[in-house]
Amino acid sequence: MARHGGGRGWYGKVVGAALGVTMLAAGASVWTAQAGAVGGSAPKATASATPGGDVKPVAVGIVHASDAGARGVNITIDDGPDPAWTPQVLDVLREYGVKATFCMVGTQAQAHPDLVRKVVAAGHRLCDHSVSHDTTMDKKSQAYQSQQILDAERMITKASGGVRPMYYRAPGGAFTPYSRTLAASRGMRPLGWNVDTKDFERPGTDAIVATVERELPNGPTLLFHDAGGDRSQTVEALRRILPRLKEQGYSFGFPVR
Repeated sequence: MARHGGGRGWYGKVVGAALGVTMLAAGASVWTAQAGAVGGSAPKATASATPGGDVKPVAVGIVHASDAGARGVNITIDDGPDPAWTPQVLDVLREYGVKATFCMVGTQAQAHPDLVRKVVAAGHRLCDHSVSHDTTMDKKSQAYQSQQILDAERMITKASGGVRPMYYRAPGGAFTPYSRTLAASRGMRPLGWNVDTKDFERPGTDAIVATVERELPNGPTLLFHDAGGDRSQTVEALRRILPRLKEQGYSFGFPVR
């Protein structure tokens, strides 16, 4: 699966905002290629790890299955929270009684803690999507990968008021055996996807809906975005997709843990 990142200028701003944190702490191939076993012992969490609470390790394999069963669908929302689009996505999800998993960028969570808390209050789950959405993380050192994962975990947990992310999704699918093992050791199940809606390219609402209908037989985890640009097409696509899937007998759940 192709990586995300081409032409997404918003991330340049995010990376710039996070650069100071990144350089202090610093000094993966696509998820489908990383679904095999991980060798070696689990990495040790550093001082960047979220303090407090019992952390129970989870499986290191990249999950795609839904806890809602064979007709289950997982809605996953990446890159936020964003003050313009996250509230609109939350409104649509509430309208149709759907819970989703929000994969948050650390700097965005830090900038908008009120939105992180709204996501949690609505019954959705949190996912660590790294500090700065670096899609080349798998080419960087283990120290850098650790900083990106653990600092984002800390940022998201603090912004949420103490609710920890339950998953880790590598930006652009840039997982490594090390990053998967580290995330799992912190209780965050590595999270993949089956249907890439390509909504970040703004192909049109009809195209987003058609992609979901065409590719849903590939598996239950759908990838959308609530930040990184104009997401009006995403909001409208969700408004069409959610009731349509319900009519077809699908139910909505969370990725298995």
